[in-house]
Amino acid sequence: MNAIVDVEVGQLLQQKLDKLKAGYNTDPYPSLDSRKQKLTLLKQTILNNQQDLVEALSADFGYRSEFDTAMTDVLPTVAQINYTLKRLNKWCKPSRRHAGLLLAPSKVTVEYQPVGVVGIISPWNFPVILSLSPLVTALAAGNRVMMKLSEFTPMANKVISEICRALPEDVEVVEGEAEVAQAFSKLPFDHLLFTGSTNVGRAVARAAAENLTPITLELGGKSPVIVADDANLNKAVDAILFGKCINAGQICVAPDYAFVPEGRINEFVALFLQRFEALYLKGQNDQGFTHIINQRQYDRLKAVLEDAKAKGAEIHTVSETSVEGRLLYPHLVTNVSEEMTIMQEEIFGPLMPIKPYREIQEAIDYINQNQRPLALYVMSEDKNVIERITRNTHSGGVGVNDTILHVGAEDAPFGGIGESGIGHYHGEEGFRTFSHAKTILNTPTWLPRVGVLMERRGMAIKALQKLFMR
Repeated sequence: MNAIVDVEVGQLLQQKLDKLKAGYNTDPYPSLDSRKQKLTLLKQTILNNQQDLVEALSADFGYRSEFDTAMTDVLPTVAQINYTLKRLNKWCKPSRRHAGLLLAPSKVTVEYQPVGVVGIISPWNFPVILSLSPLVTALAAGNRVMMKLSEFTPMANKVISEICRALPEDVEVVEGEAEVAQAFSKLPFDHLLFTGSTNVGRAVARAAAENLTPITLELGGKSPVIVADDANLNKAVDAILFGKCINAGQICVAPDYAFVPEGRINEFVALFLQRFEALYLKGQNDQGFTHIINQRQYDRLKAVLEDAKAKGAEIHTVSETSVEGRLLYPHLVTNVSEEMTIMQEEIFGPLMPIKPYREIQEAIDYINQNQRPLALYVMSEDKNVIERITRNTHSGGVGVNDTILHVGAEDAPFGGIGESGIGHYHGEEGFRTFSHAKTILNTPTWLPRVGVLMERRGMAIKALQKLFMR
């Protein structure tokens, strides 16, 4: 992209931002009723377009199952709106705080004021929930929103844009490739949320820093799953398979690799492939497996497999090659080593390396020697094992005997730590993220505190020293 076009894109985006800021300035603290009306309208518009979303996403992916779209994109977004509507009164209520003895009898309150205009950069893997979920929270907090959608889901973008037209004064939607995202990141938003890779997240953070724009980064990483000795292998396999097969494993919190007891790897592999066939390829469940989003991602995943094979790994799958299009069934990879690409990069697809261990401490040490992941999963019924792992590792969130579903906990924050992200959204924490906590000290006019302090400095200091330095 040449410099002239770069400037034109930046100017167009700035105009859209200016429009939203001007609108916000006319109503900087929207009423509760106004916020609820917007959320209710957004919910109804999503429901009216849910079949269009299913068809659009399937077109973008080459094939995406209706279950994947409903379960992970549409229904959780609607559920979040319902929950937010129930809790919004409580979240908006100013909180009373203690002034402390020095400032008594002044009263202190904290009001949660909208920050202004929130920027959202959403990815391709879940284009509905990862754009509309932060939109819901930002609107609930009273803000206006400008969203940049991924260029890899053009059909879904059309439906999302149509949904957002229900709120023309509050939401602007833009599309475009990397240069648009770069220009978008440079805009002086009042808060910027980015969901995507760690490398791009760094670039977004650098751009936002020029404007001192507060940021929330939802990134990724290699999220491990530990299958403990005591685990019920049947239930563990189903839980892991669910997280690895939804959306063909193209999920930031998908289990990336698994620690399995040394003596149970063969059993784990055989059971995983057996359950995949039963749950995805037979009878009423034979409704298709979501494809890889585009050829570049498909080729990348195939190259990761070839690299592992060339370096001595063993590959286990129900089908080694694509039957049609960009279909790639789950591949379990054993006999892995650290020099393999599959152990160095986030996989973001239906491949899963398996590492053997003898003692649980081996798994804990390995996790702690690497970057902190967005999620960590523990398959165990032993409370001591669960506590030992969760208290001795760091991750954005944890699932015990489940995978990926913790993200849907309505009343809990979601976010990363270290290289997997900065900040949180979802629930009340999300509302706080998109709000400014404004402290207000209210002093009665009859109180001569400041006058006394200035007129009788010596006496005041001695009195306060006796009071506070005993």
